[in-house]
Amino acid sequence: MRMIYLDIDSLRPDHMGCYGYSRNTTPNLDKIASQGVRFNHTYCAASPCVPSRASFMSGRFAINHGALTHWGPGGQFRYPEGDFHSKEVPFFTRYLREVDYKTVTFSSFGDRHHAWWYFAGWNEVHTHTLKGGNEDAHEVNAAVLPWIREHGKDDNYFLHIQYWDPHSKYTYPKQYADQFADLPAPVFPDEATIQRHRQDCHPRSASFLHWSDDYSKIPQETMPLEIADRNDFRKLIDGFDGGISYMDACVGEILEAYRELGIEDEICIIISADHAESFGEQGVYLEHGMATESVHHIPLIMKVPGVTKPGHVNDDLIYNVDVMATIAELVGLPKPSGWDGRSFLPALRGEETEGRDYIVLEHGLYACQRAVRDQRWYFIRTYHEGMYDFDEVVLYDLQNDPHQTVNVAVEHPNIVHLMEQRLEQWVTNNLHKAGTEIDPMQEIIRTGGPFRYMLPEQWVGRLEKAGWGKQAEALKIKYLRSE
Repeated sequence: MRMIYLDIDSLRPDHMGCYGYSRNTTPNLDKIASQGVRFNHTYCAASPCVPSRASFMSGRFAINHGALTHWGPGGQFRYPEGDFHSKEVPFFTRYLREVDYKTVTFSSFGDRHHAWWYFAGWNEVHTHTLKGGNEDAHEVNAAVLPWIREHGKDDNYFLHIQYWDPHSKYTYPKQYADQFADLPAPVFPDEATIQRHRQDCHPRSASFLHWSDDYSKIPQETMPLEIADRNDFRKLIDGFDGGISYMDACVGEILEAYRELGIEDEICIIISADHAESFGEQGVYLEHGMATESVHHIPLIMKVPGVTKPGHVNDDLIYNVDVMATIAELVGLPKPSGWDGRSFLPALRGEETEGRDYIVLEHGLYACQRAVRDQRWYFIRTYHEGMYDFDEVVLYDLQNDPHQTVNVAVEHPNIVHLMEQRLEQWVTNNLHKAGTEIDPMQEIIRTGGPFRYMLPEQWVGRLEKAGWGKQAEALKIKYLRSE
C-alpha cells in the first residue's frame, strides 16, 4: 500500500469546504473527502505543535510521553532507557518498518522545535530548507515532487508531507488572500464582541494581536496589525483562508504527479493537522494556546482504496493517536500495548463503531489546562492561567453555545462534578500506565508556569510601553512582586 499523510499545520476543519465552509478554500482536499471518509469530531490529544506531533510519533497521550510543552520542564519526551528500542511503546515510524514499509518525511518540524526524537525511525528525512517551518508550500513541493516522480510507483511506503501555510505568518502570494476580499467572513465574533475583546491585555488579544510591537516583522499585506473592528477580523480571516487555499493548490500538484504516474486511484491519503487555531474564541486570535475546542478540533479525512466507503461521515469522538493505531491495523500490525489510541478501521468501511463517551485534552504551553469533552459539554480545568484571564472551572454547552461564550458551570454543578470525576480518573489511570508519578503538567507549574515564548516581565514592559499601566501593574502583582 502507498500511503500519504498530509500534515497541515493549524488547519481548522470549519474552514474547509468538505466540512461546510462557504468559501472555496479546499477544492483538492474536498475531492479526496468525497472519495473517502470524513471524521467530524477528531481532536489532537494535546496541543500545540510539540505535544501533538510527539503523540503522532509515539501513539501516546502527552501525560504518557511527557512532552506537554515546547521545551524545559514538562517538555521532555519520555522513552524507555536502554540501548535498543521498546516493543511496548515503539515509535510509529519504526513500527511500520517491521512489515517492510518505507517511512519518509518531508518536514522541518524537528529542526524548528529542536525535537530530535522526531527524527527517530524514518528511512528518509527531508528538511528541504533551513527556514524551520517558515517555508511556503511551493518550497515543500520543490522537494516532494521529484521524490514522487522517482519513487511514487514503489510499493509499501508511508510518505509524510507537512505544510505550514495556514500557520501565521502568511507569506504566500497575496492573490490567494485577495480572492476572498468580496466574500463574507464568519459571523463570529461580531462587532460588539470584538469591542469587548479590545479590553483584554493578554498576548494574541484583539488589541495585542502580535507578540511584538515591531510590525515591520509581519507581512502587513496579509495580516492586520490589530483587531480593531470587523474589517481587521476579515483581513485576518482572508489571510488564514489564503494560506489554506495556497496549500490546497500545492496538494493539487501532488495529486497531478500521481495522475501522471497512472496510479492516482491507488493511493491511500490521510489528511489531518497537528492542531487548529483560535479566531476570537475566548478572546484569543491567531493562536493555538489553550485546551479549547477551537484549538483541539482538527480535520481527519481518510481515503483507502478498496476499504473506505466514499462520502461516508463519522461522528465518533476520535483522538489523533487513534490514527496511528488504525494505520497499524491496516498494514497487519497489532496495536502495541503502550499506545493509547484505538483502531477505527471498521469506520473506514462505513460500519458502526463503539465510540467513546468522552475524551480528555491537554495543553501546557501558554496555559496549563485539561479539558473533558463529550457530545454536548465542554469542561476546562485551568491549573495555571499563564497571562490569560481564565476561570479555574469552565463549562460550555456546545449544543446551545457553539462558540463557547458563556460559562455555565454554576448552573450545572452535576455536570461539573461528572467531568471532574472523569478527569481525575483519566489522570490516575494514565500516570499508572506510564509507570510514573510525575505529571508533566505539574512539572510545568512547579518550575514557574507556562512561560516559554514570553515571560511576565517582558509582557509587563510591552503593556507599559503601550500605555496600559493599570494592567501592567496587575500582572506585576500577580507574578513579580514576590521577587
